[in-house]
Amino acid sequence: MNVSLLDGWFPWTVQIAAALACLAAIGWRDRRWRLRRAPAAVVASAAVTAVLAVVVIRTAGITDPLPFSLWIWAGVAITALVVLVVGWRGARWWRRLLAPVAILLAVLCGANALNLSTGYYPTLDDAIGELTDSPLPQQITLAQLGTVTGKTKTGRIVSVNIPGNSGFRPRQELVYLPPAWFRSKARPKLPVLEMIGGEFSEPDNWVRAGNAVATSDAYAEKHHGFSPILVFADPAGGFKVDTECVNGPLGMAEDHLVKDVPRYIEKTFGSSTSPAKWGVAGWSMGGTCAVDMTVEHPDVFTHFEDISGDIGPNSGNKQQTINKLYGGSAAAWNAHDPLTVLAHHRRYRHISGWFESGDQEGKHIVQAHKLCAAAGRDGISCKVNVAPGFHDWQFGSRAFAQALPWLAQQLGTPGAKELPKTHTPKLPAVLDPKRP
Repeated sequence: MNVSLLDGWFPWTVQIAAALACLAAIGWRDRRWRLRRAPAAVVASAAVTAVLAVVVIRTAGITDPLPFSLWIWAGVAITALVVLVVGWRGARWWRRLLAPVAILLAVLCGANALNLSTGYYPTLDDAIGELTDSPLPQQITLAQLGTVTGKTKTGRIVSVNIPGNSGFRPRQELVYLPPAWFRSKARPKLPVLEMIGGEFSEPDNWVRAGNAVATSDAYAEKHHGFSPILVFADPAGGFKVDTECVNGPLGMAEDHLVKDVPRYIEKTFGSSTSPAKWGVAGWSMGGTCAVDMTVEHPDVFTHFEDISGDIGPNSGNKQQTINKLYGGSAAAWNAHDPLTVLAHHRRYRHISGWFESGDQEGKHIVQAHKLCAAAGRDGISCKVNVAPGFHDWQFGSRAFAQALPWLAQQLGTPGAKELPKTHTPKLPAVLDPKRP
């Protein structure tokens, strides 16, 4: 099942099969079909697809742009359905059979169009594994911790059910323990990184798509088995829930991430309890959360990596965000808007951050510079890095791999090499509020 869903022969094969099945279902048939009924069916399908696109974009609350190819395949599926209904009478049995096949294949192509734009499932195995909730490689239970020898060269993923004492109901979350954790004679109080994924996410996205475990194992191999503990936390409670990691009508996600998770990890795995050894890393929505949680709760987190995050929690425009995330409270919006928090917070001490965006993410680059400049004015040491890439998980994976040595050093991971300190980059002239 290790077949790529992002490139190679498989996506093209399914797309060609879907197009051919739809064309065969339409067919040549008789003159009336060719000149009147088939063209009418195609035009009607195009109109329905256009209306569907407008409705979804305006009402679904999806803040990232949807790929145009999604609507192409939605149109193919709708066309096959209309042809099946309109052309049922007089159609041969095999045309009737091909229309549902075309619908199914077009739906698969549309789903993978979304996947291509985000990179959530790099391979067929990743998609099937998540849809069937299959165990991850190196995954064990709490009861199996004692079976891992201290000589292990790789870490383990432990599935955990963190109590939602805050009232939040998380899905099953995951914890990565590096090889050094299993050295029972001298188990260190390791630092911790909470790992948060994008909008409409699963806790295991950082493992399946973000390659975080392999990255950490590679780091640990070069540092005598030491690496931060990674907590693949659930900021949503459900796949279709977009909390933006704040407390509100959608759930007490902020309390869960700030209170429940640290309390459980410190007690269960003996991690460090010092805020200086706790950080947050996230991609897309998770990057937004990483900044927001750190500037709001410097007594819990002191280091962050924001990969392609927004300038603040959002669910549409400002008023839509206030209504959906905060139940209409403008005061709650102000309390969670990083720029507002930074402008009114006392000067921070010993806080550091890493912003990274792809060179094809113009909006996120601008926002990262704004946030880093504001953070720098308030005492936070930070850097902005722009690397080749798009707004997808593959870029997030590379960005985390690049930042992990820095994060490990900032968190005080045993064996981490001293790296150059972060710095506050100059704000581009077009963004500098001091310039006319």
